[in-house]
This record gives sequence, structure tokens and C-alpha cells, in this order.
Amino acid sequence: MTKAPFAPFQELADILLPHTVAEKVDGSHDASHLYRVWSNACAIYKEEGGDHEVLLAATLLHDCVSVEKNSPLRSKASQLAAAKARDLLANLGWNEQRIDAVAHAIEAHSFSAAITPTTLEARILQDADRLDAIGMVGVARCFYVSGRMGSGLYEPLDPYAEHRPLDDKRFAADHFQTKLFHLADGFQTDTGKRLAQVRHERLKRFLEEFMDEIGAPAADNLID
Repeated sequence: MTKAPFAPFQELADILLPHTVAEKVDGSHDASHLYRVWSNACAIYKEEGGDHEVLLAATLLHDCVSVEKNSPLRSKASQLAAAKARDLLANLGWNEQRIDAVAHAIEAHSFSAAITPTTLEARILQDADRLDAIGMVGVARCFYVSGRMGSGLYEPLDPYAEHRPLDDKRFAADHFQTKLFHLADGFQTDTGKRLAQVRHERLKRFLEEFMDEIGAPAADNLID
């Protein structure tokens, strides 16, 4: 990692970073997550365009309010973060139009909020954040969060949930079918869609090999 990971806006990043630290330790939404999302956002920005500075502010502040995955307020997390971002940027002298652009990108990035992104920056941030939820990093984050929530790895008698309801609050492997396998279909930009397909294939390969190692026969109901 370079000394200026958020170049060319490192000065702004240095101001905002102290406000991005979650109240609870969460290795799935820590500084490394911000670095990865920014890297993803820059890769998409290079091909799609947009307002780079707005994208940086939205990236850094998109998780600035910490809400646990199992909290009843989870669907409101991005709106709470957007409200905090508005106050921070107003204090820095940003104009209302640019603050609105950052706030909308933050609100719309969340899967649970189900808010449609209407600007290019919002579409890029949503794609950049969801890229970090699939592929091998997505696998690591899935099992990390499941461990924090006290979930098991899988249901040993029916790991594919062929004869039971899926329950990703109890079993990490169920989260692949309830959410992760569906993310690649919802990407907003052409660049994001291309990158997502690569990571989607990695998700599939991981679960297939995981199931093979636990002795589960191949299932026909995996998402293509």
C-alpha cells in the first residue's frame, strides 16, 4: 500500500478518515475495505467517468455509521451514514449540490436499503462496494461476519438446503444462495458487470470445492 492510497485526493481523505472508524471492531468494514472499494471505484471510473472527488467522499463515508448485520436498523444504515456525511461535508464548505451527490451515492450503495442509484457516481459506488462482497474477498468476509454473528459453517445433514428453508443467520454457506450468487446480476455499469462476472465464477468454484471437501454431492440448484 502506498503512502497516499487515496490519491489524488489524499488531503481530503486525511480529513475524512477519522470519521470513518466504526464504533465496533469489524474486520469486514475496516480501513482495508475502504482501500479495496476505492480501488474498485477507480477501476470503474477510468472507463465510465464521473466526478472523481464526489466518488472519493462517498467511498470513504459510505459505512461511517456502524449498524450490525443482525440489527433491525440494518436497512437504515446507509441513510444514517448519508446524514452524517452531509454534516461533515457542510462543515468543510461543500456546496449543496455536491453534498447531495455524495449523500445519494451513500444511500443507494446498500443492498438492504434497496434504493435505485440515479447518478453515475452512485452506480459506480454500488458496483465498487458489491465487488468486495463477491470473489475470494467476498468469501472471506462472508465467513468472517458469520463467525462474528455466531453462525455455523453449514448445516451438516442438508448443506445445500434442498429439504429445508435457507437460513443464512444460522449457516454461512446458506448466504451464498440467499445473497452472494444474486449480486452479479444487479451491477449498474458495464465495467462493473464485467468485473463481477469474474468474481461470480470464483464464488461458484469456491462453494463447489467446499462442498466437495465436506462430502456433499454436487447439487443442481446452484446459481449459474
